[in-house]
Amino acid sequence: MSLAPQPSYPIPEDTQRIARAAFPKSNLYIRMRDELGEIYQDASFAELFPGRGQKAESPGRLAWVTVMQYSEGLSDRQAAEAVRARIDWKYVLGLELDDPGFDYSVLSEFRERLVAGQKEQMLLDELLGRLKELKLLKARGQQRTDSTHILGAVRQLNRVEIVGEAMRHALNELSEFAPEWVKEIAKPEWFTRYGRRFEQMRLPKEQTERDALLVTIGEDGAYLLETVRTAVENSTQSSTIVQLQELPGVEFLRRMWVQQYWTEVKEDGGAHLHLRGDDNQPPGALRLHSPYDDNVRYSAKREKGWVGYKIQLSETSAVDEVHLITQLTTTLATESDMAALEKVHRSLKQKDLLPDEHLLDAGYVDAESLVFSKRDFGVTICSPVREKVSWQAKAGKGFDLANFQIDWEKQVVTCPKGQTSAQWCERHSEKRKPAIQVRFSPSVCRTCAYHTQCTLAKSGVHTITFLPQEQHVALQQVRKEQSTQPFWKKYAQRSGVEGTFSQAVRDYELRCARYIGLAKTNLQMTATATAINLHRLFDWWLHRPRAQTRTSAFAKLAPSPALLAPACGAA
Repeated sequence: MSLAPQPSYPIPEDTQRIARAAFPKSNLYIRMRDELGEIYQDASFAELFPGRGQKAESPGRLAWVTVMQYSEGLSDRQAAEAVRARIDWKYVLGLELDDPGFDYSVLSEFRERLVAGQKEQMLLDELLGRLKELKLLKARGQQRTDSTHILGAVRQLNRVEIVGEAMRHALNELSEFAPEWVKEIAKPEWFTRYGRRFEQMRLPKEQTERDALLVTIGEDGAYLLETVRTAVENSTQSSTIVQLQELPGVEFLRRMWVQQYWTEVKEDGGAHLHLRGDDNQPPGALRLHSPYDDNVRYSAKREKGWVGYKIQLSETSAVDEVHLITQLTTTLATESDMAALEKVHRSLKQKDLLPDEHLLDAGYVDAESLVFSKRDFGVTICSPVREKVSWQAKAGKGFDLANFQIDWEKQVVTCPKGQTSAQWCERHSEKRKPAIQVRFSPSVCRTCAYHTQCTLAKSGVHTITFLPQEQHVALQQVRKEQSTQPFWKKYAQRSGVEGTFSQAVRDYELRCARYIGLAKTNLQMTATATAINLHRLFDWWLHRPRAQTRTSAFAKLAPSPALLAPACGAA
């Protein structure tokens, strides 16, 4: 479909008159159009459409429809019906009252184009750009970031079901693509074994029987993959058989079999298929869990486990401003918050929305992130860090690193009793973070009356390992600050992001993915974040107060806010 971009879509007079009469006090969408104008322009999406073909619907209007659709949790059919029937939607889109709208399938096609062109972030970024023009959003304030889990749009399967469904999915794809070829190579028992979904079947209860079934399925899959490979090698380039290996279901089957099975080659040239043990599984970031969505991963946070994704959400948090979501990224469920922090900062930098102060929980922060956030992005992190883990700190006695004086220029460490180190070694490794290791002279340590308060080593020689200067100083500074009441009073603002997640889950079904795949799920989350911003703007203009954080009668009696703070790493 080709696109003839329209510079604007003004609101027809009849639509304005009827909308004003129907909504004399305005409503969310009418207020948005009046205050923000035409946020989404056709020209911004022009590269997603070819130069020839049937005329396409206005992508600027479709972007508005997509945001309003997620604002109300509507299906494509319901959203298309709202365009035809609702006056406030016609007002936003600049349509005549008798405009028939479009077929609901246009919305899914538009989403496909956004994902294929990697333009899904435009739904949020175009709104943020307009708000910056209106001085409703600015950089270098205070923001907070947190993550939450998203359930994938797939069933959670056990090991037998996963491999069985992978085999069934591959057979179904092959049967649609080359039915006659499948009839020739399929074994008779396959129709009974793979004819219906595995979760509908009565699987063996005994573990030995389940393992035997797993091996049987593995042998079937290995036979199918080998048959496909042989057929492709023996076929001509013009034959459709050549394309069998390129089918997504066949490729997924190959990857799944690599993860679940290994082949033992015998001396006589034969091969025996073995099921991989629990200690021979791929890492969580690579492990597949569904043949219908190869992006979902299993992850767990404390006692909660899920199969799906994770989102990183950032929002402004100044007390006297509207709280707006500035960044949202969907990642694999196995990606840690600490690994995602730099991506969050880079995304905010591209939008020119980096904060001066960033409120984070302890899961995002280590000494390295404290340094690079300030050095590379000019962002000061406000977050508790993990407490000391030395045996002296746990026992409450003895001399730990804080009791030693470090002279960075002379590369000398002085112990609490005035003795200086004999060796200073900087450790660099590809697998481990840089560190500095300091060793005291054995003759000095062994004759010291206090050496048992410094080390438990049998040799009696004290060795200290600490971070490079920038990281060490930053870490010690935060540990000093987090022992004060003003720190916890300021850090308490971070908990407001939990209210955002609560709002998003209750009102916008944030927790559940609608679509298959990481890219489409990211589009859903981005559209949802944009819808939340519109509702928050509307509440801000109507001077509706924010809900206050509920505090129990007992919690109000706490003598210090720090007592109410979660343990580091527990948030």
